Amino acid sequence: MTKLTALVIGLLLGSTAIAYAEDGQALYSSKCSVCHQAAGIGSPGQFPPLSGRVGKIASSPEGKAYLKDVLLNGLHGAIDVSDETYMGFMPSFNSLTDSQIAAVLTYVSSLNTPGKAPAFSEDEIKAARGTPKKAKEIVSERAALNSIHPLP
Repeated sequence: MTKLTALVIGLLLGSTAIAYAEDGQALYSSKCSVCHQAAGIGSPGQFPPLSGRVGKIASSPEGKAYLKDVLLNGLHGAIDVSDETYMGFMPSFNSLTDSQIAAVLTYVSSLNTPGKAPAFSEDEIKAARGTPKKAKEIVSERAALNSIHPLP
């Protein structure tokens, strides 16, 4: 392979990667909004609101870790959010690519979050994917996070 051919292939692959950059809003609309509703307003008693909350949770390293773990591993059972109990089931979205999960989390972090919303990277998701967690571990992680940084 000549240097010119290698350069052309590299440029084509690079532009393809840019062309396929994930759109977090579109992914949210197709994968998440059926439960959490448009704009992340939630469904009373079943699925908590995400708007204005996820960005706050993601503002700490522990919060970002928890959010990545929820998307990769799912969450079920009762959770309390703003003095309301939600009894829903969040499936694992580990079938999505690291890039897709990063895009969705970055988008949801930006919903009604004043200032700069925390962003998630593909590398962060890849690292979290390497350590799968069981349901009890996610619940414990949420409780620990809530004691350090009270969840909104």
